[in-house]
Amino acid sequence: MSKKFDVCVVGATGAVGEVILSILGQRDFPINNLYPLASANSAGKKVFCQGKSWTVQDLATFDFSKTQIGLFSAGGNISEKYAPIAADAGCVVIDNTAHFRRDEDIPLVIPEVNAHAIAGYTKRNIIANPNCSTIQMLVALKPIYDAVGIERINVATYQAVSGSGKKAITELTDQTVNLLNGKDVEVGVYPKQIAFNVIPHIDVFQDNGYTREEMKMVWETQKIFEDENILVNPTAVRVPVIYGHSEAINIETKQKITAAEASNILAKASGVTLMDKREDGGYATPFVEASNNDATFVSRIREDISHDKGLNLWVVSDNIRKGAALNSVQIAEILIKQYL
Repeated sequence: MSKKFDVCVVGATGAVGEVILSILGQRDFPINNLYPLASANSAGKKVFCQGKSWTVQDLATFDFSKTQIGLFSAGGNISEKYAPIAADAGCVVIDNTAHFRRDEDIPLVIPEVNAHAIAGYTKRNIIANPNCSTIQMLVALKPIYDAVGIERINVATYQAVSGSGKKAITELTDQTVNLLNGKDVEVGVYPKQIAFNVIPHIDVFQDNGYTREEMKMVWETQKIFEDENILVNPTAVRVPVIYGHSEAINIETKQKITAAEASNILAKASGVTLMDKREDGGYATPFVEASNNDATFVSRIREDISHDKGLNLWVVSDNIRKGAALNSVQIAEILIKQYL
């Protein structure tokens, strides 16, 4: 690709920002100038991308008219303030926060699922990246949805601490070391100890008893599938894993599909790696398979013995890569190839 683009990465020193920079290098994204942006505290630091060193600049004083593409991953409050500024300056923003996802005039995109929606970016010059747990679920389910339809999704997530940022990773590792050495632990990021524990609570509780993380999976699935009638029943759980989200998914399809038929469909699906042998270790796990891998892995496909049109799947993916950074870069790749 001969044309090159000026790109800014907002939140370049954060957990997702660092992976975005790595993926831009790995996929040889056509960069002319790169502008890593962060808070004033990080300004002046160096980051590396595509074999070069780039100086982090202060987001608050940056002129977005210098860029054509902005990859935002610095929190909802930051995106709320700076994404419209960037968009007004002619920079197409790909935002990795929850702030814009429910806006009707902003596309919510998973490239393997609804790449056509990118065309709607012109309304506000902003494209939203879905929630990490939604991304891997829909990458796995879209081929089945297209084949036989899906009426209802029941899903329990097992989400890694990296979804809460660097402080959460530190909290898990520090708690683990302290417990193994007979010391007390400090609780800060999460309401309860996360080491050697699971917490059935991600994000704030809503009036209906679900958490916001759970409701994101409902809202985003309906928007991305363009299907207001699809039913989603989620439970989101935080587990003591650093990278890689897992999901136990049960779907009720409109037409009967066998496990073998579903496996054949998923074996050909974009972004999916089928790993489903009915033997010890014949399934994917978040750390061993998914961590630092681009694919969404699907395992444990089996027909629901309690429902004639039910199907079970186990889905794992790296929440920082496909669940955030990679999805953003994939959107940018389609954007420059087809629209800019």
